[in-house]
Amino acid sequence: MVSTHEHYIGDRAAEALAEAYVPRRLNRRALLEGGVVAGAGLVGGLSVAPLAARAADAPAAEITVDQARTAPIPIAIPSFGGGVGQNITQVLTNDLSGTGLFKVLPGSSMSGTPDFAPYKAMGAHAAVTGTASGSGTIRLEFRLWDVLAGKQIQGTAYTTSEANWRRIAHIIGDVIYQRMLGEKGYFDTRIGFISRSGSVHQPRMRLAVMDQDGANCRILSSSQTKLPAFSPVRDQIAFLSYSSTVPRIYVFDLATGRQHIISDFNGVPLGPHYSPDGNTLLVPVARGSGSELYSVNIASGAKRQLTSSGGAINVSPSFSPDGSQIVFNSDRGGAPELYIMSAGGGNARRLSYGSGHYGDSVWSPRGDLIGFTRISGGAFSLGVMNPDGTGERIMTQGYTVESPSFCPNGRVLAFCRSASGGAAYGIRTIDITGFHERGIPTPEGGSSPTWSPLNV
Repeated sequence: MVSTHEHYIGDRAAEALAEAYVPRRLNRRALLEGGVVAGAGLVGGLSVAPLAARAADAPAAEITVDQARTAPIPIAIPSFGGGVGQNITQVLTNDLSGTGLFKVLPGSSMSGTPDFAPYKAMGAHAAVTGTASGSGTIRLEFRLWDVLAGKQIQGTAYTTSEANWRRIAHIIGDVIYQRMLGEKGYFDTRIGFISRSGSVHQPRMRLAVMDQDGANCRILSSSQTKLPAFSPVRDQIAFLSYSSTVPRIYVFDLATGRQHIISDFNGVPLGPHYSPDGNTLLVPVARGSGSELYSVNIASGAKRQLTSSGGAINVSPSFSPDGSQIVFNSDRGGAPELYIMSAGGGNARRLSYGSGHYGDSVWSPRGDLIGFTRISGGAFSLGVMNPDGTGERIMTQGYTVESPSFCPNGRVLAFCRSASGGAAYGIRTIDITGFHERGIPTPEGGSSPTWSPLNV
């Protein structure tokens, strides 16, 4: 194994390679800097009914996301009532204001057509009215209004188990986001991650999942796990497990709690990544002094080697949204850079040409950007670039910033940030412009976030 100070690889490779090649006492940042060249559906069901004007009859959004970043949309949100109604109001408020794209104003509680004059006076562009009623089974009626035009944009009634109140709030938030901005929201989603506790040098790392706002956190494993990946189409998470002497890739079914092993490898498997259709995993496999990329059919376990680069490290693969290409990290040219190749392997071309060395890579579900991490001058950075390598820009920096994962609409990245000395691992989110960075609360430290698709 060769190690140089200049080389850098990202979290999704470094942690696993550390297990294979590096003594436990080595600080993980030292490894990164020095490098290694070696929900299911709603419980009780959900019925949805339109109220008066249907969504299809409403005008298209006139405010773009870019406009909202410059001038957040003033929207009046009242209380939906006491008890569960107030809880729904709070979550809805947090969802919208947490984007930085909406300015939430107090609203009057009512269920009919509002008096628009007071809302116009306070500068509101939109207003919400609604009520929540019932116990055990609740009915929530919600209407979204264009204050300036004095017209209803959306009207929907939801009937479901009271236990689902939080998801209903997220669903309403997604409706408002889409009606006001013209693209799907991302509030009714979850984030898989590694829950970290214990010492810096010997942490306990367990697979966990939570709502995108940090609520409903669940620990899913008792054994050491790393580098999870959410399926883009199913309620499943693939991850690397150290529950036995041989590291293995597992797939965990969140609906049933069952898990199964993906085919064994001749080498050490690293972090998996799903294909857009959810049927294939990309898996880097460390062997000797390097690692190669494999595609693995989840159902059959059949493997196909995609790279053959003579001992170079090939890691952090990610499919393009159409499944035709793969971006990945490789030091085949002498230093870790980003490359793109066809999904079948071969014809890799270098993508990154910025200063420093590159680590993690992830393709946006929109197809318009590739997220990456980079180290230059001793600083870790999180950035994005166009799929042709142009337009590179850094969004945030820190002692370590790593493991980027896009939300389903491609507007926000989740990532891991840690403090000096490798302590205080936490999960944060940031807009793709570098706007509005926020922390997500977790019961323990958190790393390696992976964003789910919209819940179904």
